[in-house]
Amino acid sequence: MDCLNTHQSESLVRLVAEKEGLDIDLGIKGKSGILQSLKSRAVFLSDPTHQIVFHYTPKHSSWLNQIEIWFSILVRKLLKRASFTSQYDLKNRILNFINYFNQTMAKPFKWTYKGKVLAV
Repeated sequence: MDCLNTHQSESLVRLVAEKEGLDIDLGIKGKSGILQSLKSRAVFLSDPTHQIVFHYTPKHSSWLNQIEIWFSILVRKLLKRASFTSQYDLKNRILNFINYFNQTMAKPFKWTYKGKVLAV
């Protein structure tokens, strides 16, 4: 996920600690421990020894917007309000959609950013 501050929030850290069954002192938000800063919370949330591990994208990864657009198409065209009989059924239908999309709808996404500073 991206590095949005809600993806590193105090409540998220507490939820993950609870789901992990960790009975530890998380500290005080903004003052101490894991909850001290966004950076310390991100380190906790991305700890590979946990069962729940967050992977953060690099900052300034605007190219990922293109991927988000494609996932939005997948959700709108296939997944929204759909039902599946099994994981196998879901996987097959996604793979079939990808083949269909590539043959009939695929075209380059228009990249419009020119590197200019945004005007206020």
